[in-house]
Amino acid sequence: QVQLEESGGGSVQAGGSLRLSCAASGSDFSIYTMGWYRQNPGQQRDMVATIFADGTIKYADSVKGRFTISSDNAKNTVFLQMNSLKPEDTAVYYCNANGHISGISYYNEWGQGTQVTVSS
Repeated sequence: QVQLEESGGGSVQAGGSLRLSCAASGSDFSIYTMGWYRQNPGQQRDMVATIFADGTIKYADSVKGRFTISSDNAKNTVFLQMNSLKPEDTAVYYCNANGHISGISYYNEWGQGTQVTVSS
């Protein structure tokens, strides 16, 4: 079993910055992708930024140039640096990781979610 522990988030004024962290833990697991999604009540969960094991990074168009995803592979941790935050960035942010356990069982896990609130 792979578990994700998120930290960061909070409230900030428009134009401010926040940093999210997510650490994956477990036994004998590999990671294909780790990333961040966000969701508001009654809406779908949307991809914000994803980093692949080969280093490929993808961003939602709405955050390009403002958000930066990075990883510490030795610690199975992914970070999301959010700058120039806008009120429309307000959402619950979820960490996601997927891969295999013991090279056999596929997993796709979510963190518990962390609230990001941007006031105008």
